[in-house]
Amino acid sequence: MTFDIQQLEAFSAVVRHGSLGRAAAVLNVTQPALSRMIRRLEDNAGAPLFGRHSQGMKLTDVGEALLPHATLVERETRQAREDIEALRGLAKGTIRVRAVASIACFVLPMAIGGVLKAWPGLRIEVREGVWDRLAEALTNYDIDLALGVDAPDTDQIVAIRDCQWQDDSYVVASADHPLRRRPELRLEDTSAEKWASLPRGTAPHAHLEQIFADHGLGLPNIVVETRSITVLKSLVTDSGFLSWMAAPMYIAERRAGLVDALPIPGVKAMRRLTAFRRRRGILPGPAAKLIEELRRMVRAEVQISALR
Repeated sequence: MTFDIQQLEAFSAVVRHGSLGRAAAVLNVTQPALSRMIRRLEDNAGAPLFGRHSQGMKLTDVGEALLPHATLVERETRQAREDIEALRGLAKGTIRVRAVASIACFVLPMAIGGVLKAWPGLRIEVREGVWDRLAEALTNYDIDLALGVDAPDTDQIVAIRDCQWQDDSYVVASADHPLRRRPELRLEDTSAEKWASLPRGTAPHAHLEQIFADHGLGLPNIVVETRSITVLKSLVTDSGFLSWMAAPMYIAERRAGLVDALPIPGVKAMRRLTAFRRRRGILPGPAAKLIEELRRMVRAEVQISALR
C-alpha cells in the first residue's frame, strides 16, 4: 500500500475544512479534481475514508486511523521543504514554540536572544499558556516545542531530558502590602486576604492547594481566577491581591520594586521545567537550534544565577 503525498494533503484539507468545496477553494483546485484525489486515496486504502452527510463529510473508522499518519506526513513534507529552502538561501525557517508563563517571562526571551544572535534570519512564533493547552498544541502540530513543568512522557509527547532546569514559587504581594508590616508572618495569616490565581485544573492552582494542605490549611480566599498572567500580576501590583507565582514570572516587577515574595518561613516550592517534543517525526531544524541554546543556558546556569 503506497500513499501519494498530494492525496494525503488533500485528505487532510477536507478534514480541516469539513467539505470538498471549502477544501478545494483553499487548495486552489476544482472540486471534481479534489474528489478524484480522494477517490484514488480511498481505492488505495481499500475502504471509504469519509461518510457523506448533509452537514458535511465525516470520517469513517478507516479515515480516523489514517488521519494522524496523513498529518505527520504533511507536516514532515512541509518541514523538509523549509529545511531545503533554508540551505539554498531561499528561506530561513520558523521556530514555533509555546511556554508556561514563568519560562515565557524570562528563560525563553534569553534563549531567543541567543538563537537570533547566531541565526538572525530565523522567525519565531511564541505563544503562552498552561500545560494542558501546550500539550494539545504540540499534539495538533500547531507548535514544534512546548516548554513547561516536567511531566511523564505520553504516547505522543516526550520530554527532552537533557534540557531541564528549575524555578521556585512563592506567595507574592506588592511592595507596600500591609502584611509586610506583620511580625513573624505565617501562611495562615494570608488565608483571609484577597487572592488571585490561575484556574482550577491547572498545575499552579494544584500547587497552591498542596502548599496550603501541607500546612494543615484549606484553600485561601481566591476571589479571582484567570489564565491571563498580565491580569494576575496587575491585581498583585495595583489592587492588593496575593498570588502564588514562580519567581521568573515577576522578575521584572521585583527589579522595579513593585512585587516580591512575602517573608513566610518554609513557604517555597521547587518545580522542574523541561522542553517537550512530539514522539514521532523529526525535530525541525529551527526548533533544534532553540533547544541547543536552552541546553547551553542550562549548562551555564544562566537563568539560576540571574535570579539570585
